[in-house]
Amino acid sequence: MNSSSLSFLERPAQPGPGQQPWLLVLMHGVGSNERDLFGLAPYVPPQFHVISLRAPFAMGQGAYAWFQFTVDADGTRHIHVPQEQQARALVQQTVQACAEQLGIPAQRIVLGGFSQGGIMALSQLLTQPQTLHAVLIWHSRLLSEIASLHAPAQAFGGKSAWVSHGTYDNVIPLTSAHAIRDRLARLPLQLSYQEYPGAHEIRPEELRASMQWLQDLTEPAADDDQ
Repeated sequence: MNSSSLSFLERPAQPGPGQQPWLLVLMHGVGSNERDLFGLAPYVPPQFHVISLRAPFAMGQGAYAWFQFTVDADGTRHIHVPQEQQARALVQQTVQACAEQLGIPAQRIVLGGFSQGGIMALSQLLTQPQTLHAVLIWHSRLLSEIASLHAPAQAFGGKSAWVSHGTYDNVIPLTSAHAIRDRLARLPLQLSYQEYPGAHEIRPEELRASMQWLQDLTEPAADDDQ
């Protein structure tokens, strides 16, 4: 990878007979690093090549962010817009480089993330849906700052999205997940929305269900290349 790409960990795909390889890109939450979600790799269906990205902005030893933000007393959040723009460009450059190297087309690319990493995946879907097939979003929120960059509704035909959240999430409120659900429900994509009795964490049953959703994406009826 060149200097314009992000650091990452990877697990190669092991597709079975007659299966096409897919690419799953994972993005961690604020204050974590690429090792966090890479721990989920053993649960990811084997036909996926998994890469777990490290966010570009260092916060401390082993702690990174996709962008800085502040929170008002009333809970309103304000992001560092130039950092978000830079991070989004780096994600796209890194994913494109990996996909080209692996020979995997956009129709078999899934971007996933937890918390701030989920924001990045969702923003990529909404602004450049032609670059991927689906997103996997755990415990995240929409960015109002990029609303003007959203692609037209017709660009989302054939896309898929998984969105899940904890009913007791004390970091990003459940209303943020409802806002994502309502926004995506207005688009011509396949939306799977789930809530789980938990806080700001991926619950075991949530992980199992989202991994089954990934598996279902690769079935022939859902794969445009077969």
